[in-house]
Amino acid sequence: MSTDKKQEEFYDKLRSQLFETANWPSEYLYKFIVVSEGDKVVKIESIFDNMGAVIKTKPSKNGKYTSVSINVQMLSPETVIEKYKEVGDKVEGIIAL
Repeated sequence: MSTDKKQEEFYDKLRSQLFETANWPSEYLYKFIVVSEGDKVVKIESIFDNMGAVIKTKPSKNGKYTSVSINVQMLSPETVIEKYKEVGDKVEGIIAL
């Protein structure tokens, strides 16, 4: 199975779960892990700029990785998925939790 197909299946499942578990618009918590080098955290923060997002970062014990938690009001499951895709496209090597 191709990566694109797996990714679309993941987003379809996420979309269904979000519709079932929340009333929209709703607050959503994004969690990401990135390598601490470079400007990756800044790129993530800029993607959520001007959205009223509360962004918290926490370096790993050895400082190699940074955890980024973003709590933000989203309009629909579709807008949640669009942000995941945007972050994935703009930030290399990111892990979404």
